[in-house]
This record gives sequence, structure tokens and C-alpha cells, in this order.
Amino acid sequence: MPDTMPMTLPEPGTLGPLPKGHPPVKQGKVGVLLINLGTPDGTDYWSMRRYLSEFLSDPRIIEVPQPIWQLILQGPILTFRPSKSGAAYKKIWTDQGSPLLVYTKAQAEKLRARIGGDSLIVDFAMNYGNPSIASKIDLLKEQGCDRICIVPLYPQYSAATTASVNDRTFAKLKKMRWQPAVRTAAAFHDQPVYIKALASSIKSHIDSLDFTPERVIMSYHGIPKAYFDKGDPYHCHCHKTTRLVKEYLGWSDDYAMTTFQSRFGPTEWLKPYTDETLESLPEDGVKKVVVVSPAFISDCIETLEELAMEGRDEFLEAGGTHYSVAPCLNDSEGGIDVIEDVVRREIAGWV
Repeated sequence: MPDTMPMTLPEPGTLGPLPKGHPPVKQGKVGVLLINLGTPDGTDYWSMRRYLSEFLSDPRIIEVPQPIWQLILQGPILTFRPSKSGAAYKKIWTDQGSPLLVYTKAQAEKLRARIGGDSLIVDFAMNYGNPSIASKIDLLKEQGCDRICIVPLYPQYSAATTASVNDRTFAKLKKMRWQPAVRTAAAFHDQPVYIKALASSIKSHIDSLDFTPERVIMSYHGIPKAYFDKGDPYHCHCHKTTRLVKEYLGWSDDYAMTTFQSRFGPTEWLKPYTDETLESLPEDGVKKVVVVSPAFISDCIETLEELAMEGRDEFLEAGGTHYSVAPCLNDSEGGIDVIEDVVRREIAGWV
């Protein structure tokens, strides 16, 4: 038999040697795209209208026939709601823009500093608004990423959040001649790193207060009850997160409770509602509370305005005396630990 030379395989994730004279090729890189809900470009009427139109036109958000819904949405809702929402955003707007955008960008930058490099590119996008998922997939592809890991920044899975990110990712891929390989990250509502970071953040916040809360409210963004009845696991994921945090911190079963906020429209949503809970607790003798938002990994309009401002007013007007909202994980070391843990698990074998 003729002598043979042993074959040297290229390292995983690399192209290996190119033929002599071959033009430079931008391939072989892995992209990580962190994706959060989204934000308007500004607080003015037309910026808010564009954002709300995109957001509320998503069939994952409003599950009714689109022709009927668009008549309602583009008519009375988008005539009046942009001004009301814009006023709420003005209360929390920063010099750098929306807090959600600021924190998501910071998360991507800090994760990039930890694990990024020439062959692993970390970026971020918004499901609604800018920068869009489609634009960032194009950018990652242009930089040579033939594999992209999509990371929806929602700890608990819901069709209205995680599935919507995946839908819009795949809609972009449908238009591409040369698609990158794609992985989508799973929910991380019960992952030990997330529970530890969340619990530690809550404890640190409580320890910093000048009062001892009589109850901790774990307030999650709500979804219509009909979505839960159709099989959405979100309700179960939320309750599991609360249970695991209580177990980690050694709390009694009744010390922390799960509630749901941000309901929209006349239909029934997951209960108990956060606002009604805050109004009723003082009547039951609970006048000192801390509110936590485990469904949001970054502070946003729902935490900074709805909970920290509206929620405070509701609780104090009902007779409460002490009220505090714990910050989200944001770009803290614990928050980046969580995202890094998710990413490393999802890109295993690629890098």
C-alpha cells in the first residue's frame, strides 16, 4: 500500500488553509446576538407611534385576526396612546436614550470584553425598534459569522416574547440566499446562575434599606389568560422562579408572592394583578413592601415608571408606609454572569 500522510484537520470553527491565490474569505466566525424587547427612538408622538405600531402589530402580542385588529390599532389606539406612552417614557428617558437600550448595549459590551474576540463577535438588537434584528444579522454575516446564536433576554419563556424574537429572526433568514446556521437560546428561569444572581441582588437591595419589608412582591409582566390556556408555559416558569428564589434565600412560603403587571385591553390576564395587590395589602396590615421584577433582566418602562412610580403611588395612597423597587440585574457582574452562562451553554461545540 502506498505511504499516506496523516490528515491534519482544521480547528473547529476555522476554515483551514485556503488554496494558493484564493481571495480573502470572511467566514468561520461565530456571532452572539443578545435581543431585548425594544424601545422607541424618542418620546415624541411619531417615534412612539412607529414603535407602538410595530409592537402591537406582532400577531404574537395580539392574537386576533389582523384585518380587524389593524382597524382598531391604526385608528383609535394609535391616535391617542402614543402621547400617553410618550409622557411615561419622558419620566425615565436618559441622555443616552431609553434605559432598556442603554443597559442592553452595556450588557453586550461587557460580555464582549469577557468572551469576545476575532472569531466570536458579540452584538445586540431590539425585537421592536432599533437596532433591528434584521440589521444586526446582516452585520454579523458581513463580518464573517456563518453561525449565529440568538439569545432572547427573557428568563421565562412566552410565545409573546421568546417566540416572537425567534419568529422575527427566521423571517429575516427566509430572505437570505446564504443563511448562517442559527441556534436559539432556551429560557433560563430555573438555571442556578440566574437564581443565584437574582436572589443575591434582592438580598443586597433589602439589606441596603432603612426598613424591613413585610412582604416581597415578585411582579412579572402579564399575558392574557387565554394564552396560558392554550399551553404557554410562562405562568409556570414565573412561579418556579419565585419558588427557587424563596428556597435559595430561606424565605417562608408566604413572605414572597407572585403577581402580574402591565395588562392591556378588556380581557382577563394572569392573576393576581400587581396593581390590585399593592392597593389591597395595606388593608391586610402589610405596609412595608419591596417589589422585584424577575421577568426583566434590564430596567425599562415597566420597572422604572409602572412599578417605581405608579406602583409607589398606588401603595402609599392605599395606606402603605414603606415602598421600594429592587433594580434589575442590568449590567451588574451578576447580570453578566447570567448571560455568559447562557451563551457558553448554547455555543458549546461551535467555539
